[in-house]
Amino acid sequence: MKGSAGRTFLDTRPLRGNQPFRDLWIGTSASQLGGQTANVAVLAQVWELTGSPVGTGAIGLATGLPMVLFGLLGGSLADAHDRRTVVRATTAGQVLAAAGLCAQAQADNRSVLLLLALIAVGTSCGALGAPARRTFPVRLLPGDQVAAGLALTNVSFQVAMLAGPALAGLIIAGWGFSGAYAAQALAVTVALLAVARLPAMRPEGTDAAGSGSRTERGGLLIVLRRPTLWGSMATDLSATLLAMPIALFPLVNESRFGGDPRTLGLFLSAVAVGGITAGLLSGTVTRRRRAGLVQLSAAGIWGLALACFGLAGPLWLALGCLAVAGAADTVSVVTRSALIQLETPDACRGRVSSVEHVIGVAGPELGNFRGGLVASATSASFSLVSGGLSAVLAIAAVYATNTPLRAYRAPTAPEKPPAPKPLTPAQAAIE
Repeated sequence: MKGSAGRTFLDTRPLRGNQPFRDLWIGTSASQLGGQTANVAVLAQVWELTGSPVGTGAIGLATGLPMVLFGLLGGSLADAHDRRTVVRATTAGQVLAAAGLCAQAQADNRSVLLLLALIAVGTSCGALGAPARRTFPVRLLPGDQVAAGLALTNVSFQVAMLAGPALAGLIIAGWGFSGAYAAQALAVTVALLAVARLPAMRPEGTDAAGSGSRTERGGLLIVLRRPTLWGSMATDLSATLLAMPIALFPLVNESRFGGDPRTLGLFLSAVAVGGITAGLLSGTVTRRRRAGLVQLSAAGIWGLALACFGLAGPLWLALGCLAVAGAADTVSVVTRSALIQLETPDACRGRVSSVEHVIGVAGPELGNFRGGLVASATSASFSLVSGGLSAVLAIAAVYATNTPLRAYRAPTAPEKPPAPKPLTPAQAAIE
């Protein structure tokens, strides 16, 4: 019974037995918390400077474009250079950008363009290093622990989403915007120190110049040639592009729950609570070898939960649907990330990770845009229900047409070498 419970809850083997991964996890967790704190400060400062939703909408432009453009470039860098060096340099750039944000707030900057430019610089540095950073767990952990390591990282992200905004409110109230940006700079410095402690990680399977084979140039071509990769990414894109709900939260809150800002906050918290719960119980999925089937199932549950959210009347039911969606999203993200890293040859992991990064960034943003457009022409309920059901149908199409993803099995734990046989008396005499 005890062993069964241990396999149900969060698998902490990567933290217990792997110092480099533990350093990486601590640094990543600190960076995520600092990032969530800074996000709130940026939103509040832009609103203070502009008083316009167009101004706050421009934050998405200042972050989305650099993520796409520099994320793809970062994939090439990750496959041509030592990945630790790439992440070290880009993380140092993020520290400088955070220090710049702190300085402009301290100087009482009134230029929103300067603020957005500093945000774009920090985002560009993060995007350049993201593909290389995504390859770290698979290089630091045994194959059977990669999913567990990604689950641990996802739990820390969900905790940051839950605690970061509250922490930001306290810091801004006490020390202003500069205090929040200083907290981000400190957190990213912790991440930089953690990366500095990691071993060197040059791409494997490349020549001295770092160039891959001619048949595997370009992350998108590599993905399209491998059904497990394009199927996993298509599943994620179907879920986010067709059923992303965040942009509809204010409209749902206004039309059903009186526009109470506390209710709006509960929507976001419910998603995070579901994600954290799934993470804490992730031992049930990270040890399952049928990762493709798990991802497809979780993505389908995400779509169904959001369709139900579109129809939910009582607040408790709406929050329950969002919690289920958050849990399903965590399971889908963890299994997808592990599958992609394990299925990609190391020489190509940077470029493939850049494609995954772009899909992970562009899918939700475009999905929110789609949801807003449909809701403006119809209603929030119609947008949520039609989007959720459309996502389920698209995921079902991937399931029906992609047998390799459906049948995919993650690698097992490496076998221990057999114990040496005892020496015979004659052999012992020779020794």
